[in-house]
Amino acid sequence: MKFQVEREVLAEAVSWTARSLSPRPPVPVLSGLLLKAAAGTLSLASFDYEISARLEIPADVSEEGTILVSGRLLADICRSLPSAPVDVETDGSKVTLSCRNSRFNLATMPENDYPELPALPQVSGVVSGEAFAQAVSQVIIASSKDDTLPILTGVKMEIEGDLITLLATDRYRLALREVHWRPNVPGISTSALVKAKTLNEVARTLGGAGDLNIALSDNSELIGFESGGRRTTSLLVDGDYPKIRSLFPDNTPIHATVETSALSEAVRRVSLVAERNTPVRLAFTDGQLSLDAGTGEDAQASEVLETALVGEDITVAFNPHYLSEGLNAFDSKFVRFSFTSAPKPAMITAQDDIDGEDRDDYRYLVMPVRLPNP
Repeated sequence: MKFQVEREVLAEAVSWTARSLSPRPPVPVLSGLLLKAAAGTLSLASFDYEISARLEIPADVSEEGTILVSGRLLADICRSLPSAPVDVETDGSKVTLSCRNSRFNLATMPENDYPELPALPQVSGVVSGEAFAQAVSQVIIASSKDDTLPILTGVKMEIEGDLITLLATDRYRLALREVHWRPNVPGISTSALVKAKTLNEVARTLGGAGDLNIALSDNSELIGFESGGRRTTSLLVDGDYPKIRSLFPDNTPIHATVETSALSEAVRRVSLVAERNTPVRLAFTDGQLSLDAGTGEDAQASEVLETALVGEDITVAFNPHYLSEGLNAFDSKFVRFSFTSAPKPAMITAQDDIDGEDRDDYRYLVMPVRLPNP
């Protein structure tokens, strides 16, 4: 095999494909990238039995062939090369990379031992990559990082007609985001539980390339994403996701609207004195929101903001990390807090102006921290 490709193109392609490599592959060959050079194209692929990634880039191919090389080593080498064309050539069980005065010799792995990559399922529909990426970023903050509860490390994708609903929870907060798409089959009704880590990678690396194809297998075991000549597949998380939709309240007699950026900054400042696992308190009264943290002889902080309150006064407390992450996920000028009562979870939604209606396409529900009795 012999080909030449621009360093920037090769480095970016290798870096993207190598992201899917497992840090602890079940077999040594799965630490490799599979490179195939043919007819003016170089294809790169990775696979770890759960996630696959593949793409094609243009290359000046002199001799066609296939090699399997260490993915992380190849990525490190490509990043270090000078900005110039890279010549890649095999010689027996070795592969040589040359770029200006730099030269690297790498051992190849037995490509015959490499498993066959899963095929991308038939495309189920198309969504705006930018809209999908934003929706994913707003929801995955509520997914669990605890691998002992694998179900909660996933994001539930519920698909009904032209609407995709993303849901996530770690038991202390919930997030729901709706995004429209263009299904290939009208009236489609299905669901998939996808690892939050996988969705985050798709959103970051494929979300900016225009339309994003979403492909669901008929047996509900595999999901695929494709955009800009890149495609990735992932096994779905196995298990029944908890029915969390019902936890979002239907009736909330108390509403408070606050400017998003002002509140986010106030929470950040006040929580500087909040020791680990101690809450930030929010007291909503007519026209005023008082924030405070810290107690007794320890450091204390407080701040006052304007608010528009509908309903009776209410004082609640939240984990500052959960509250900050939720607020930072909103891009609206205002956020609305909706309460049923102080001990019950608070729902946060977007609001464009202080007296307007809230938008419920994104809902963030956070559990309060119980305040001690006065």
